[in-house]
Amino acid sequence: MSDTLIGSKSQVAYDWIRERIARHEFSPGYRLVLGSIADELQMSVVPVREAIRRLEAEHLVTFEKNVGARVSVVDEDQYIYTMQTLGLLEGYATGLAAPHVTADDLARATEVNERMHRLLDHFDAHAYTQLNQQFHSILFAPCPNPHILDLVDRAWSRLAGLRDTSFSLIPGRPQHSVEEHDQILGLIRDGADPVEIELLTRTHRMRTLDAFLAARHPDTHDTDTDTDSEAS
Repeated sequence: MSDTLIGSKSQVAYDWIRERIARHEFSPGYRLVLGSIADELQMSVVPVREAIRRLEAEHLVTFEKNVGARVSVVDEDQYIYTMQTLGLLEGYATGLAAPHVTADDLARATEVNERMHRLLDHFDAHAYTQLNQQFHSILFAPCPNPHILDLVDRAWSRLAGLRDTSFSLIPGRPQHSVEEHDQILGLIRDGADPVEIELLTRTHRMRTLDAFLAARHPDTHDTDTDTDSEAS
């Protein structure tokens, strides 16, 4: 089999597996049996193995000796640390960027958020997450401090390595998230104080983290705090 053919089939296998991880059909800990996947896709195990290696490099799959490949389990501590860091950095970058955001930037961000609204009816966690990053990137990209932007990009990359589809783990959060996007857009459009925009963006990120922790630990979650945060 030629390298080109293996490569094209590997891409098919990669897309197929990644989509199922994104949609949570292959949940954390799910064992990926190469032979079964190859049979499903009507190909040999060679391109499937290549696809698994790519997913392992992206930290979406882990390989255990005598066990095989499994969908990665979210490292909760690392997810918390990354979300806290991203909340601070992204909030600050968005606040600094706000005076430099153009009408065209606002129009593009609004269009992305409208697509996210429409996606809620037929939810695709991977597509939603990509649009979410695109939305925020449009708003913090005009930040005049390149060092802050570099740190934000690193935090986003680290988050994607942990789990790029965390919204699949927290049903109900996407609806609140797009509504909060509308609020952020409103503040920027109205020329609000950058500090106010920074705080809202940071709070927006922390609410996603709170929702994640509530889903992971429902017995210990403070429902009163959650209700207050959603109502604010």
